[in-house]
Amino acid sequence: MRRDLSRLSNEVFDLLIVGGGVTGACVARDAARRGLKVALIEKNDFAHATSAHNSKLIHGGLRYLRNFELGLVRESLRERRIWQRTAPHLVHPLPFLIPLYNTGFKGRATLAAGLSLYDVLSYDRGWLDDPDQRLPGHSFLNAKDAAAREPSLAGPGFEGSFLYYDAQMYSPERLALECILDAFAHGAAVANHVASDGLLIRNGVIEGAKAHDRPSDAHFDVRAKVTLLAAGPWADIFLAQALGRPATHKILRAKGIHLIVPAMTKQDALTVAAGGGHFFVLPWRGHALLGTTDTAFRSQPDDVGVTESDIDDFLAFINANLPSAHLSRAEVQHWYAGLRPLVDDGSGDTYGASRRAELVDHAKDDGLNNLFSAIGGKWTTSRDLAQQTVDTIVRKLGVKVKPSGTESAPLPGGNIARFAAFKAQMEAEHDPVPNIDHLARLYGTRVREVLALCRNRPDLREPLSESGDIGAQVLFAMQQEAALTLDDVVMRRTGIGQLGNPGVDRLNRVADIMAAELCWDDARKRSELASVQRNFQLTTAPQ
Repeated sequence: MRRDLSRLSNEVFDLLIVGGGVTGACVARDAARRGLKVALIEKNDFAHATSAHNSKLIHGGLRYLRNFELGLVRESLRERRIWQRTAPHLVHPLPFLIPLYNTGFKGRATLAAGLSLYDVLSYDRGWLDDPDQRLPGHSFLNAKDAAAREPSLAGPGFEGSFLYYDAQMYSPERLALECILDAFAHGAAVANHVASDGLLIRNGVIEGAKAHDRPSDAHFDVRAKVTLLAAGPWADIFLAQALGRPATHKILRAKGIHLIVPAMTKQDALTVAAGGGHFFVLPWRGHALLGTTDTAFRSQPDDVGVTESDIDDFLAFINANLPSAHLSRAEVQHWYAGLRPLVDDGSGDTYGASRRAELVDHAKDDGLNNLFSAIGGKWTTSRDLAQQTVDTIVRKLGVKVKPSGTESAPLPGGNIARFAAFKAQMEAEHDPVPNIDHLARLYGTRVREVLALCRNRPDLREPLSESGDIGAQVLFAMQQEAALTLDDVVMRRTGIGQLGNPGVDRLNRVADIMAAELCWDDARKRSELASVQRNFQLTTAPQ
């Protein structure tokens, strides 16, 4: 995949997408596969914000049952199965326990009823060829059996646990990237690090957007028959700046922080009810991922971060509601914050707000023809939102296109019948590498291309993280995945920085590989190293 600025600046597209998170990525994939001429620009890197900074779950929306959003739950459960089938390397089953402490008969009966309905709505959870991907229905474990399965649950008032299943993303950044790669393979012109400086407007008609390539400082126009804003938490801000007045549709930004600590369970995720809400303890890459908070965020989206008080407050909340946790500040290995862009219903309630997406036609509300915005929604249902969005755009264009096909077409690394057999095959095909499971999950069938780079470069096999990332991934990210910055490689193309600061020596090694490939001088290398360190620093800005 390459950034083709010449195409962006010289062609007229059917569809221009502003924003390269999962929504934009899925729309680009769907539209390109149908035969539309598609362009996508992203001001930073693909999936650098909300799409990466989440709980890494592909879930059916169990908690939405309490709002009686049965349609959204069913949609989520269907889409969960589709992700499992089309990206089996990146989406896998995850068992969850809901521990009960002094819950009583009524609370237990309510949960049992909800989980039973969840099972009914997920009637297709076993419709997968790989038996390892099929999800069982829920069950109840008494206190003795639950504590034997997860000893950390034992404590005063413990009554047992419900067991149910959902799915987890190994790397949301790479799942979104594979959608971008598929769009590119079907003819889309895509570019990261290209910002939009505004819209091209003539007589109330949107004709595309003004663009700014940040690496070269080049300015140009991208022209398209229809433009879609898929800018997540920035969408209403961008539109207000482009129009010179507030946007009709408002976004409620909800900040959620996550912490990475040493493993807290043997195998299971925990869903812990607390204070009218809940939090997760999620096993992830040999660690525990703790998430998430849910508070309204009033500052600029670019300023979101994690403060020391955020960490202290979240740890205190977890320790108070999970008796065995006993977490200390010293155990926090890494942290990150993300913003969920929710459709603003005026209530100001971020936790209770619907996660249902909305596609806005600005011809109706703002008098701007050929402009749409996709707002709200969630990771799990992003493919379906994209399909519905492209359906609407196709009607707007009045053209005939091929069927979508994204519900069955594997992603670029996802043509895998059974992941366990595929991993065993990779182990047999290749000389020992630090962690073939990690590489096979990140790249799927494309792992062969990554490891091919090591044949004449044994130095590229050297481990660069505790997960088992290697130098060949750095080279592959630049050559095949449009990585331009150290931050792109360390935080999104690989897992080098995703468990916390990998250390100066490893970061220098990555920077050296990139400098040789991209002809960085010493000043550029120092700048890149300083920039990537911001991922491992707390913010002092008011949140």
